[in-house]
Amino acid sequence: MLDNPLRRWIQGLRGKKGQPPVLVKELGERDRRRVLRHLLALDSDDRLLRFGSMIPDEQITAYVGKIDFSRDIVFGVVNNVFQLVGMGHLAFASAEGRKSTTKQQVAEFGVSVSKSARGQGVGTRLFQRAATHCRNSDVDTLYMQCLTSNQTMMHIAKKAGMRIKREYGEADAHLELPPPSPGSVMAEALEEQFAAIDYTVKANTRAAMKFFTLKK
Repeated sequence: MLDNPLRRWIQGLRGKKGQPPVLVKELGERDRRRVLRHLLALDSDDRLLRFGSMIPDEQITAYVGKIDFSRDIVFGVVNNVFQLVGMGHLAFASAEGRKSTTKQQVAEFGVSVSKSARGQGVGTRLFQRAATHCRNSDVDTLYMQCLTSNQTMMHIAKKAGMRIKREYGEADAHLELPPPSPGSVMAEALEEQFAAIDYTVKANTRAAMKFFTLKK
């Protein structure tokens, strides 16, 4: 899956089943409230799948408030009305004591997708973008923890070739990533440029619609 990221990215521009392509953009501080709205909109079942427990609004608010956009990487997918429908949080931690790598850091990935965007490949595209970013950041081990009942994430993990260890209803999976390549660097750069243009167009369209609605 990860040996030709540039070709995979180009193929992803075709979209899925006639749908528009899923473009993944790196989010920043200005998107914090948008991230919060996305996570608060998750129902109890989706919160269980994302966080491993059905956490209340207060804990989600605290979690979003602690995201450090200068350290962690947050990816997002917005729909045609500029709503965040997919979010991936890539957090980095020291690799000290881990036998799976000789690098200084490892990464852990968590993802959530709104019900309105299911079946469009959003979760897969977020995971692919996270894996490519890790490669280009000299991180060769990507971890993902999820409930074994989360069939979508289990499918993504297996498709990526992640090593999965199941215990007490949870699955710990990790993926060993190859080093960066010209293709992986180009794929991430193109993805971000295309996604940034898409993000700006949708933001401006939404702002214009709001303006003309207020003028009526």
